[in-house]
Amino acid sequence: MKKLENKVIVITGAAMGLGLAAAKEAAEQGAHLSLIDYNEKALDEARQAISKEYPEAKVITLAADVSKEEEVKKYVDETVRAFSRIDGFYNNAGIEGKQALMTEYDVEVFRKVIDINLMGVFYGMRYIIPIMQKQQYGRIVNVASVGGIRGVLNQTPYVASKHAVSGMTKNAALEFGRYGITTNAIAPGAILTPMVAEAFRQVNPDDPKAAETEYAQANPIKRLGLPEEVAKVVIFLLSEDASYVNGQTIAIDGGESNSYGIV
Repeated sequence: MKKLENKVIVITGAAMGLGLAAAKEAAEQGAHLSLIDYNEKALDEARQAISKEYPEAKVITLAADVSKEEEVKKYVDETVRAFSRIDGFYNNAGIEGKQALMTEYDVEVFRKVIDINLMGVFYGMRYIIPIMQKQQYGRIVNVASVGGIRGVLNQTPYVASKHAVSGMTKNAALEFGRYGITTNAIAPGAILTPMVAEAFRQVNPDDPKAAETEYAQANPIKRLGLPEEVAKVVIFLLSEDASYVNGQTIAIDGGESNSYGIV
């Protein structure tokens, strides 16, 4: 039997990167999907790609800005209307923002990062957890980041938001574990997604590949991770294989967060 056979999984930030990789892996494991993203065109392309590869999967797409509470409530309501339940929630949508020193950081960009990365995650749990309580079952995977377990130069709002996600994950685990709901977070390192590629373009606009290669030298494995590698961990946490894992933030970074520098 597949790990997520007939489970209804909601994925935010599903149009690309970590969200899309997890959506494909979940469909392969038998899940039905509610895919959420603000980019309608990319979201529709993701749906078509998944449906073509996994025609047995039921897939709906809902455009939403996760930083707006009313839009989050709407995507939750429409998912329940379509599937009658929500078994798993991959709370993935997020942005990095800009790179700048704390004292020079643009306040409006700071607020945007917090609104998406922190409030978007909070709103999702706020409206999905009551549904899982009624079911007496649920699996939640929030996306923190290695920026949620250590500092990252020039990314103060990102680090602040991701530390907060890790903290909310712990609290949700304490408060709702008794209802058959587990809540965990993942902390990806530098994974080859569009967001990370943009970060390398900011670091070295003339040669972003050189910035990527230089960054990878600090990693014990000497390379960046792949979205598919993260997806495997997400599916584990959404499945019954992780039924006694609760309140954890799991680094997926090749071991880099254990180091003080180049190894």
